[in-house]
Amino acid sequence: MPDSSGFSLESLDSADAPLGDQALVSRCQQGDPQGFRLLYRRHQQRVRSLLFHQCGEEMLDDLVQDVFLRAWKGLPRFRQTAQFSTWLYRIAWNVAQDQRRRFAQQRTQLKTLTRVEATQHEGPDVMMLHYQSLCQQAINTLKPEHRMVLLLHDLEDWPQSQIAEVIGIPVGTVKSRLFYARAAVRRVLQDSGVNL
Repeated sequence: MPDSSGFSLESLDSADAPLGDQALVSRCQQGDPQGFRLLYRRHQQRVRSLLFHQCGEEMLDDLVQDVFLRAWKGLPRFRQTAQFSTWLYRIAWNVAQDQRRRFAQQRTQLKTLTRVEATQHEGPDVMMLHYQSLCQQAINTLKPEHRMVLLLHDLEDWPQSQIAEVIGIPVGTVKSRLFYARAAVRRVLQDSGVNL
């Protein structure tokens, strides 16, 4: 079905299919919305997957839309020194981080409201909460670049190659940061009396 510009996804010319991201970005920067539609079709599934792994299914469609809206607005300033896909996935990463911060704030507010109830049911769960709190404190002591790699790899199960691509660093650097992050967390936990 055509949109207000008279364009429909079904009417895409097959000659446009082999265009690379660079050519499509150039078309977008010249004001061609069809170029962006093609970029969307090419990358939306991977963006959706990245956001799903970071934020879950709740509000997934809104988050995908936010990523592509930010990309559309940022395209005039995009300099093709990096790959479009890396730039786009970085936007997706930032949207996911923003969403996770919002969720964390909501959880903090919820914890505050239920704190009285939680103190009435102390037991083994208190020990687990204490351990989780120590782990979070240990993770928070990491440099941001080490923390990001640790969270993506160990908590989100991202492969090292994908982390390298999104962050824009070599896989060897991902491995190094992961090693140092794990060692630092282990040290902080041991200093806090946790036997590992």
